[in-house]
Amino acid sequence: MKKLNRNQIKYLVILAMVLDHIGWAFFPMGSLEGQLLHFVGRLTGPTMAYFLEEGYEHTRDPKRYALRLGIFALVSAVPYALFESGKLFNLQQNVIYTLFLGFLGMWVWDRGPWSETRKKWIISALVLLSVIGDWPVMDVLCPVLMLRNREDPRAKWNSFLMVTFISFVMSFSGWEPLWYGAFSFGMILPCLLLKYCYSGEQGSKKTIHKWFFYIFYPAHLLVLWYLKDKAGLTMF
Repeated sequence: MKKLNRNQIKYLVILAMVLDHIGWAFFPMGSLEGQLLHFVGRLTGPTMAYFLEEGYEHTRDPKRYALRLGIFALVSAVPYALFESGKLFNLQQNVIYTLFLGFLGMWVWDRGPWSETRKKWIISALVLLSVIGDWPVMDVLCPVLMLRNREDPRAKWNSFLMVTFISFVMSFSGWEPLWYGAFSFGMILPCLLLKYCYSGEQGSKKTIHKWFFYIFYPAHLLVLWYLKDKAGLTMF
């Protein structure tokens, strides 16, 4: 079977993200449609965390990478707030915000001029800040632990599996009734996708592949908010 490169998988998980958001916007949490859409949507967060670490390892300019994440976290704040609550401001933040914290965590661990103990405290603070973000903890702790184990492929992969499992437990246990969290079993999908379908290659280096997600993310949130608002629907 022909394996997929990084660009191809990115577009696949972007599609999964859109389906997930359609589920949040238009289907009741307990419906079969909602559960299936959220199940597929579990592809997104772990895969983004995995590729964030790879992006850090391969970037020639981490400062520019961090700045790009920070800017688009701010750009996406209002679209995400509108999608989530119909308001211009919401305490809950978007996934680019969480990825930004994850990138800072890797930067602190890899390049910070502090002792290992102080680095751990700073990273713990970043994990705590991620609680208000989409895919909290996962998209901060996972890339940091993967980077820490980058010299040992098995330990690096085990770090990914461990944090994915923690995220599964966190997302599954937060629902009442409990079966509302059944979609969280979709967390197995990114593990299978990255283990058996990822070639490890980047694919085309055209500029569009670098910028597509940053532009598409806030744009699709605005479109879904508009459609949801016209339909008079609320989240969940």
